[in-house]
Order: sequence, then C-alpha cells, then structure tokens
Amino acid sequence: MLKITRANFLPIEKSEFPEIAERKGLGHPDTVCDAVADACSRALCVYYLENFGRVYHHNVDKAALVGGTAKPKFGGGLIIQPQYFLIVGRAINQILTECTDGPNKLEYVPIPTICIDTQREVLSKIFRNLNLNRDIQFDYAVRPGSIDLTGVFDESHHTDDVPLANDTSFGVGYAPYSDVERVTLEAENLINSPAFKDKCKGSGEDIKVMTQRIGNNVGITVAAAMVSKYINDADEYVSYTNQIRDAVLDLASDIIPERDVTCQVNVADNIEKGIMYLTITGTSAEAGDDGEVGRGNRSNGLITPCRTMSLEAVCGKNPINHVGKIYNVLSTEIAREIINRGQGDIVEAHIKLLSQIGHPITEPWVNSIELIPAENVNFDSVKKIAAEVSEEKLSKDALIDLRKRLIAGDVQVY
Repeated sequence: MLKITRANFLPIEKSEFPEIAERKGLGHPDTVCDAVADACSRALCVYYLENFGRVYHHNVDKAALVGGTAKPKFGGGLIIQPQYFLIVGRAINQILTECTDGPNKLEYVPIPTICIDTQREVLSKIFRNLNLNRDIQFDYAVRPGSIDLTGVFDESHHTDDVPLANDTSFGVGYAPYSDVERVTLEAENLINSPAFKDKCKGSGEDIKVMTQRIGNNVGITVAAAMVSKYINDADEYVSYTNQIRDAVLDLASDIIPERDVTCQVNVADNIEKGIMYLTITGTSAEAGDDGEVGRGNRSNGLITPCRTMSLEAVCGKNPINHVGKIYNVLSTEIAREIINRGQGDIVEAHIKLLSQIGHPITEPWVNSIELIPAENVNFDSVKKIAAEVSEEKLSKDALIDLRKRLIAGDVQVY
C-alpha cells in the first residue's frame, strides 16, 4: 500500500530543538563488528555463488568483540590479554547436489574457514597497529538455519524470482543529510583516511564524532584513540590531538561555512594528571571496551536521534530476502533519489517500508512517503516524482541490482 503525504513537521534545519548526530568510526568496537559481520555475509554469498550457482540461507549478524587488557605508555606498552572476536549466526553448511550420471553428492561448505579468514582480512584493512597474531583471537559459532526460515528463503533464491520477505519487519530512511549529519560523517571519514593517518601517525582508528547544533552554533566532540608508539611525551600527544581538531575545523569551514563551529578532542583528558586516551593498537577494545553488531551506526552511516530510525542490525543479514537489511538500505536510496529528481523542489523525503513474511518484497504491506516541498511548489508535482521513484526502486530488476551491489560491498551499510 503506497501512501504519499505532506509531512506535518518542519525541516530539521529549521527545527528549534537541539540537533544531535553521531558516527562511530571504522575502528570503534561496534563498527568493527558491523564490518566483519557484513563481510562474512558477502564472503558466504560469493562462495555459494561460485560453487553452487546460487546463494543459500544465512544470517551472520550476531558478532561480538570482547575487549582485552593493555598497559600503554609513551613510546609503547604491553598487551596483557588479547581481544577476542566471535562471529555468531546461521548458515547452510551442507548441500545435496543432484547428479544426472550417478548418485547424489553431499557437499560441505567450509563455514569456519570462511568466517575466520574474513575476520582477519577485515581487521587487517582497518587497523595499522594491531598485530593479528598476538593482539586478538578469532572464533566462530555459526550453525545451520531453522527449516521455516530456510524454506521461505528457498522459495525466492533464483535470480529471476521475486524474493519473499523473511520476516514481518520494517525499514526507514530519509534524505538529505543535514549540515550536522554531513559534517559528522565527513569528519570521521577524514580522520580515518589513509592520507590523514600518514600525516598524523599518532591517531588511531577508534574514532567517535558527536555533533550538536543549537541555532547556528555547532559543537563537535571527537574521541580519538591515540597510538602510544608514535608519542614520546605529553607535548607530542597534545600536538597530535590539536592536529585532529584543526583538520575538523578546516573541514567544517569548507562544507558548512555559514555555521559557527567549535571542536574539542578527547575532552576527558587531564594532561597534568597524566590521564590521556592512549592505546597501543589504536582501539579502545584493547583495554576492555566491547563491541556488538547493531549498536552503532545505522545503514546511512550515522546515529541520528532527531530522525526516524530503525534499531535493526543491518550488517551480516543476507541480501536476498532479509527485509531488515534490504528495506533499510532501500528506504534511504528511495529518499535520496526523490531529492535528486526534485531538483530543489523537495526539501526532505522520509520513507517507511513494512513487509509481511512470505510476501514478495516488491510489494510492501506499507509504503509510506512523507515529503516536505519547497515554498510555492505544487505538492501534486512532487508527489508524482515520489511515486515514480518508489515504483522503480521496488521493481524486481532494481531489487536484484541492489542485491548484487550489496554482495559486491558497493553499498554503505554502517
């Protein structure tokens, strides 16, 4: 059921309440879990496709990172107890292949090897200073799925079939980013970029950016795990944190120059007392901070309490028929395309998609689109744009294309 209405709330840029947005960076324990879980799902998809020509049922969306114990100090430190990473979920691990020239063949999928190798590969790409052979242990607990869910999955696995929803669930999305959301996302992307890390070696990958706006005043707080082996004393530590602060302020002056922006880094530090956010590996997980899938960024890359959000853990869910993944990503893509085609006539678009288990995902139980048109714009004209975008994005071809992009890792999910 498609329903397109005029939103009865102000655009977020005109709202009087304080706006808040957060991004947990690539090295934050929660984001690490998201990254590994989704990479494991993609690796399983690739293995299934390459060996059996189709994707089999799986959901590996319950990963956990258990923090270790460490004693960092200027110039180095000691890892006392390593971190522990566990991927948990369900995946088909035995497949009966029908043979025309002989007896049927039971083939096995090396789930443990796929999961462990993927964990190591992902973490090697995220962290520059984490020794994968010493600082962290890897484990898995992935079992076969239940017959009812695999049954729904098997009804919609072929490329030419319309997938059937695995659950009665919803996904939400909106566009565009506000100024606060944009600077929050881009600040973390900048600080964790290879180019910045090359210049600021003392900066680790465990970054969190929290931004608030009241009126025209924007305040940014950055928590940045600093890497001890590159820092010889407190003065060097302060120099590195100042480098992060200045980079964020320069970025803000470029992308939101009309805002009054301040930035603080590691505000819990007490330099005089020797209290600093110092780590050996570049992540707080080395000393007790734990991580879990779904506790961090939503599929648009942010945590936005001033917006409609889903608490669904997107990462690690299968990209074939899991609406908890597909509808959250799709809602955002619909909203962004509506804004794009509106060419300034649409200020904001908000999407809510609700499925029913066993029904085609091309036919949501509820497809709610709320629009804020620009001043003096006819609502019927923007309503037509929204209807066209929705129809296109919910077509079988578009959903199959989304599936391919999710498997390829070309879609932001955290």
